Amino acid sequence: MKIGFIGVGAMAKAIIQGLLNSKFISSEDILVHSAHKDNYENYAKKFDLTSASSNTELVQKSDYIILAVIPAVVKPVLEEVRTSLNRKVLLSIASGISLARLEELTDYNLPILRCLPNVNSEFGQGMTAVAANENLVGEQKKTALNIFEATGVVLNLPEDKFANFSAISGSAVAYVDLFIDCLSRAGVKYGFSKKDATNIAAQTTLGSAISLLKSKKTPADMIDTVCSPGGDTIEGILAMEQAGMLNSVVKGIDATIKKSTGK
Repeated sequence: MKIGFIGVGAMAKAIIQGLLNSKFISSEDILVHSAHKDNYENYAKKFDLTSASSNTELVQKSDYIILAVIPAVVKPVLEEVRTSLNRKVLLSIASGISLARLEELTDYNLPILRCLPNVNSEFGQGMTAVAANENLVGEQKKTALNIFEATGVVLNLPEDKFANFSAISGSAVAYVDLFIDCLSRAGVKYGFSKKDATNIAAQTTLGSAISLLKSKKTPADMIDTVCSPGGDTIEGILAMEQAGMLNSVVKGIDATIKKSTGK
């Protein structure tokens, strides 16, 4: 099996690194091409990937094609490779481009998986929403899902939930990093170096997330286990709530979705 990436930006690189780190596929079986020759050729050389001289060559030599370009160039790129997509599987991570639109630009018989991953895929901790068209079935669908399962967790979602998902998964990577940075800055205020404070905050955030998932408890339940009556933790929780933490987070998600959907 060969996987081709049309576009080699940050998200494509995160998926590629995730696939390599998980040993899902050999490096030479990953093909890359983009509009920026220096970028994709240097990247291919660094990680022993296979460079393709054009999008058409990449599609012809690949079994699964990951469309990783910005929305503005989806139409010309797919028009370029349309006749070469026969018997291939298209996996699109292009933001905001629906399955119906992808079918319109290619072939109504083409197996297509629309995907919304996040950059944590690089380290095997990605979260990817997927929606398949009716042509993607059987082993082809299994393999398509396995590609993203190799980089993290996969969730089947209806397309009308993709913008909402992006706000609490894709964009929220930055929001979680902002929270970690806030914790580390507070640590600096109280005498830690920024490096030590960041390590403490990041590891605590990671440990808390893993504990929450493994415990099968709600976040509220986990908070209650840490907050002893009259203790300092509940004092801090109440201070954060009084400062508007919940409202700030919800407003951030609202703004993200509004920007994404225009609504």
